[in-house]
Amino acid sequence: MQYYEQPVSPKFMAEDDGTNAPRSHQRTIAQLIAGLYPLFRAGAIALEALPRTMVGEYNSPTPDVILYDNTNEVTPVIIEICHLKGEKNDLRKVIRLMEEDDYGILEGFVYNYKTEKWLRYWKGDGGQAIESSFSEVLQLDLNSFLL
Repeated sequence: MQYYEQPVSPKFMAEDDGTNAPRSHQRTIAQLIAGLYPLFRAGAIALEALPRTMVGEYNSPTPDVILYDNTNEVTPVIIEICHLKGEKNDLRKVIRLMEEDDYGILEGFVYNYKTEKWLRYWKGDGGQAIESSFSEVLQLDLNSFLL
């Protein structure tokens, strides 16, 4: 079976396609993109912030926000947005995606918009996330983009 023929597994990212996501969820995505994209356009960061975009070329998971390296064609940073009930599940999905698949993801975040808590996972951290909104890859505090 060739790579592009593999079925999409919904176990990795949000169960819905984003069209039914709450306004708070979508608002958080918009704020992150609105803060990060101008930095990319100005050349201050090398990664392009994109909403709900596949991490791979074909049939791959779709995190809420990816930061894409157009030169090397990899996605070093992903961000999932969640609420109280989805935090543990989204963190498991982010870790599994980073550890089981080779998309070039180095750093994954889960942001809970209800508790305003960030969790950060670095590839190879053995399943242990820390509370942090600081991106080592970007050298930026992602929380600074949220109003």
